[in-house]
Amino acid sequence: MTARIGVVTFPGTLDDRDSLRAVRLAGAEPVSLWHRDKDLHQVDAVVLAGGFSYGDYLRAGAISRFSPVMETIIEQARAGMPVLGICNGFQVLTEAHLLPGAMLRNNHLHFICRDQKLRVENAGTSWTGDYEQGQEISVPLKNMDGRYVADRRTLDELEAEGRVAFRYLARGEAAEGYGNPNGSLNDIAGITNAAGNVVGLMPHPEHAVDPLVGTGGTDGLPFFTSVLKKLVSA
Repeated sequence: MTARIGVVTFPGTLDDRDSLRAVRLAGAEPVSLWHRDKDLHQVDAVVLAGGFSYGDYLRAGAISRFSPVMETIIEQARAGMPVLGICNGFQVLTEAHLLPGAMLRNNHLHFICRDQKLRVENAGTSWTGDYEQGQEISVPLKNMDGRYVADRRTLDELEAEGRVAFRYLARGEAAEGYGNPNGSLNDIAGITNAAGNVVGLMPHPEHAVDPLVGTGGTDGLPFFTSVLKKLVSA
């Protein structure tokens, strides 16, 4: 049976179709999920796509966290369902307390859009199994509220437990694509929960799944093949 992976659309979501396409290219069945619907339509995993849900009023992701679909997603995520939050989806996951910390305005107060170099710090999650530990990848980044912050105790726990999933590569700040693009603490680009089934990251792997698009080639595709293999082996 083909795994079904749902992609949630909130008002203001921009990258849902890109995520659905990435799911299809990975070999799973993409399923569109509307934010007002509590029914997940028997999906095996969920992607919260990027964009500017509800125009980022209040805080990015703060309103979407209360959409009806999130009630079910929170319940299922805590029961072990794989959930990936990309950019705005990462923001929603922190607001829903499925991941710790918060996302604030970039430290330079500008929107940033570029190809970004990352290092894979944890290849043991549901969404990163097709990467190698320490692998360097390039995926597009586009955000205004991309600065990951947390208190010192939370940061220490994330580091000690290996829950930093991706880190911005700081080698050569002036080199194209390198360096911390938004002031995120500890150069954190993505994190995971303790169980490894919930992952959030700021860059956009769904924009790096086709060799004809972007300089990242297919560096983002393993996110989607990883969860597919995880679901098949479960």
